[in-house]
Amino acid sequence: MSDALINGLAGAGGGIIAQLITYPLQTVNTRQQTDRDPSKSTRKDGTIQQMYQVVKHEGWERLYGGLGPSLVGTAASQGVYYYFYQIFRNRAESAALNHLKKGNGDGSVGMFQSLIVAAISGCVNVLLTNPIWVIVTRMQTYKTKKRLPIQPSRVPDNANSPNVIDPPPYGTSQAVQELYGEAGLTGFWKGVIPTLIMVSNPSIQFMIYETLLKRLKKKRSLSGKGADGVTALEIFLLGAIAKLGATVVTYPLLVVKSRLQAKQASGVDKRHHYKGTLDAISKMIRYEGIPVFYKGMSTKIVQSVLAAAVLFMVKEELVKGTRLLFKPKLGSINGSN
Repeated sequence: MSDALINGLAGAGGGIIAQLITYPLQTVNTRQQTDRDPSKSTRKDGTIQQMYQVVKHEGWERLYGGLGPSLVGTAASQGVYYYFYQIFRNRAESAALNHLKKGNGDGSVGMFQSLIVAAISGCVNVLLTNPIWVIVTRMQTYKTKKRLPIQPSRVPDNANSPNVIDPPPYGTSQAVQELYGEAGLTGFWKGVIPTLIMVSNPSIQFMIYETLLKRLKKKRSLSGKGADGVTALEIFLLGAIAKLGATVVTYPLLVVKSRLQAKQASGVDKRHHYKGTLDAISKMIRYEGIPVFYKGMSTKIVQSVLAAAVLFMVKEELVKGTRLLFKPKLGSINGSN
């Protein structure tokens, strides 16, 4: 099994676990980003209070709205990203070694090269998986209508309650049909421009992570513990630090992306109907001010840092375990020839 495939599968597994742990925070954060009514008192509530309000008025399941396609998207995104990242990384390392043979460089991949590798991998990932994330955003921001009161004489025989009737469910198929009805196939790539720009987020994240990991491994090697002396807790902390730095820098783009991917406002109010990225940015500044680009950032920092830290920790452990599982077999096969 190639290193690219091992890293792709490990990234997918780590991403799924991180998503399951942090999904309620992600749902609340998406709602914070797309909230366009400054008069709502909920805007003053903290993350925990908003989670409580969702559970109270819509049910706990709404905190996991879109979890199914989100898990598919996470597995696809992390798998695609890490697969191509490892391929491009291997090529960059080969190029660095060739330069070393010619007397140039030290044979290692520098920060700038790491940034380019991560950016290219991110672009490939965005173009392939954007439709999934548009659907996830729609499902996260959908607000279940209150249960409707009905007359006792109209209650079905199999109803659970004699006084209310549940609204129709809003699932993946409904979100797909709604989006296609609004904008056709191109609607599935809404927000792709700010998302492509946001590849700088994982690029910055990986640049910081790879740099810190390289320094830590070098320190461990010099101390006599070897490069494998890095613990899972240290990987967790390195992932958290890297994601924190990347999130603070790129958060405004994330808000714009969520606004574009959420269901557009209809009717006479054109303030919240966006024709594209530039239109969204100009209207957000004009009608809501600069602070709107940082709505929900504290929630996002907690969610993304925790998710990234878990992802890196799980991924590294899965990579180590997979290599231990397959390398002995490969060694015994080579030894028998």
